[in-house]
Amino acid sequence: MWLLVSSVAAARTERPLAVVLALGTAQTIAWASSYYLPAILAAPIASDLGLAPTHVFGALSAALVISGLLGPRVGHAIDTFGGRSLLATSNLVFVAGLLLLSAAHGVVVLIAAWVLLGIGMGMGLYEAAFATLARIYGADARRSITGITLIAGFASTLGWPLTTWLASEYGWRAACQVWAAIHICLAFPLNLSLPRAIPLDQQPRPDPGASQRSCRQSETFAMVLLAYMFAAASFVSSGVSAILPTMLVAFGATPAQALLAGALVGPAQVGARLLEAGWLGRFHPLLSARLAMLMNPIGVVALILGGPFLASTFAVLYGAGNGIITIARGTLPLALFGPSGFGRRVGMISLPSRVTGALAPLALGMMVEHFGSSALWISALASISAFFALLMLRTDQTR
Repeated sequence: MWLLVSSVAAARTERPLAVVLALGTAQTIAWASSYYLPAILAAPIASDLGLAPTHVFGALSAALVISGLLGPRVGHAIDTFGGRSLLATSNLVFVAGLLLLSAAHGVVVLIAAWVLLGIGMGMGLYEAAFATLARIYGADARRSITGITLIAGFASTLGWPLTTWLASEYGWRAACQVWAAIHICLAFPLNLSLPRAIPLDQQPRPDPGASQRSCRQSETFAMVLLAYMFAAASFVSSGVSAILPTMLVAFGATPAQALLAGALVGPAQVGARLLEAGWLGRFHPLLSARLAMLMNPIGVVALILGGPFLASTFAVLYGAGNGIITIARGTLPLALFGPSGFGRRVGMISLPSRVTGALAPLALGMMVEHFGSSALWISALASISAFFALLMLRTDQTR
């Protein structure tokens, strides 16, 4: 660990690999100990506190909304000061939230803990990491953004088994405390050792003119389209992920087929990110994003035509689309608007997606309950609408 920290501390902007390794590791810890935590601990927490598991997931949804509301302010702070100190501070907030959660004996403390975790998520998840990389590398941050998503894409793969083992051996309270210790001992020094960035607001700016006013109007339109696209993508991603096995069984798949399909989502996400890091990286991120938004509808059509035998095909296409869209959350705004003011823009663009992501599991779950397998068509229509929003964007939209 200390070798990795030392290598980052000595890194310069021409050597991004150490920065990507450090920030990717810190992001893996942040995601595993917050967003992915209830998947394992919701049942034991609810049982111990005499609540229904839905209360724990509801607390996570509230935390996601809080993190989204913080996004623009966090992004502006990173634009002004850089993200090094803020990301390190997020680890301390995560520690406070996890320790408070481990001490919860009632719903009030449970809610307070997830409020803190929501603040930590707003300060320390992907959007803040992307903005930090944009402040370090400017317009050349695309490969670094892709790199940290490749590493942090294993957050559930690594986090779920560790959380499961800790909870089964020592209890869910000890699991939260161990994650808090990991933040202090590993993630905090890694984030603190990131390179400093010169505030963008100290760079000279040209006087505004008519052409720039037109550019700002075009930028606003592009931001609205991006906000809608990411909100639709988040609705599909969060909703389908939460009910994927149930939805595939509704299509006629056996439980074994549904479980196999679900297991393929993660590898498909990583494979698509590797493709983005390689061949697709030569093209504008708009191309990658447009292709990604078509993958879920194509998978739905394949599932309809081929039946449960193509459940795995649907899962691979769905996972690949998710993998690329995660990268596009950072690379697409960077390519369209440039690094100046990147953090604030990403925070504003991501706010609707936090809300739709929080509401999607409940909404799609109700749709499956009332409409059965037809609910999957709703997810396909959402993806198609996002694709058409991307078609309205041009590579010269804001330049």
